Amino acid sequence: MPTEVKIPRLGESITGGIIAAWYVDNGAFVEEDQIIYELETDKITSEGLAEASGTIELKVGEGVELKIGQIVAVIYESTDESETPRESVADERTPKDYAPSSVENEPEKTAREPGKTAERSTPIEKPTRISQPAKSEGRATRKRMIPLHQNISKRLANIQQETAMQTTFNEVDLSSIKALRAECQEAFQEKHGIKLGFMSFFVKAVVGALQQNTTINAFIDGSEIIENQYFDIGIPVSTKKGLFVPVLRNCNELGLADIEKKIKAYADKARSGKIALEDLQGGVFTITNGGVLGSMLSTPILNPPQNAILGMHTIQDRPVAIEGKVEIRPMMYLALSFDHRIVDEREAVTFLIKVRETLEKPVCLLLEI
Repeated sequence: MPTEVKIPRLGESITGGIIAAWYVDNGAFVEEDQIIYELETDKITSEGLAEASGTIELKVGEGVELKIGQIVAVIYESTDESETPRESVADERTPKDYAPSSVENEPEKTAREPGKTAERSTPIEKPTRISQPAKSEGRATRKRMIPLHQNISKRLANIQQETAMQTTFNEVDLSSIKALRAECQEAFQEKHGIKLGFMSFFVKAVVGALQQNTTINAFIDGSEIIENQYFDIGIPVSTKKGLFVPVLRNCNELGLADIEKKIKAYADKARSGKIALEDLQGGVFTITNGGVLGSMLSTPILNPPQNAILGMHTIQDRPVAIEGKVEIRPMMYLALSFDHRIVDEREAVTFLIKVRETLEKPVCLLLEI
């Protein structure tokens, strides 16, 4: 009995995608729940599973635009690999050598008897892979932009047109946090099984500042301003596929160890291509860390409908004046971009100063003051 493999529904806002990679050959035997392809949409990358065991016939190639519900393969069910003809992979061709039999999934021209396995489809010109240049133009190459990058480019352009973005800057002395990490790191790792980083301190500092400044934790909805009463913070993760922003839920209820564990779990999911759409939705504020790339100062771009974003940067030992004396301290520049349609400069500066003061006295986080 044949089982059709269709592009699944991943979310209301996702209407289609492309097969970024096939993990099986045309005509190969697959096991139920085996990963058979990687699907890339304008928001996430996900993996498709075989819904039955048997011989698989691929209907589309890599890089082909697809719609939700479209058939991409058919599995002719069998429980025993030895019962399945393997001539389809004898010539060691890969799935990219096969183009779609029909974009609209027309009925197959070759009839099959019930219970018989699939005959091999005729290879035709392979489709252009998204990872390869589509056209050489002298000293340059032209290749198609993948859906995720198309969506990012559109969002960035819309942000500039639809918001009144402004950025304010400050700097923070991280001496106390560095000293605390150095003193407690070994015990922290032994108890919680994870390293104490800087990001968990920043998340807690941001939550505290949001609780004192509800205007930052708001967004525009038509002619109304909606103030959020929860604290879900987005933490960008860089992957080979692009930048993802998974959201840590209810950060006001999490401790430093909980935050570090959730950040690592999301980073692992994003980099392995297993991040889900619901992991990326619903944040009220974003913290981005250009410091991991060596950035000293930048103006982070808003992530609508969020009203503000905090940019962290590289930590540098710099001379600063401390009580009339020059000392070398580990300093970091902070940048807060905000939507001036809701937030005025006084509120933005007050918010950023609160974040800085909390980071410079991390013991206040432990005492919840």
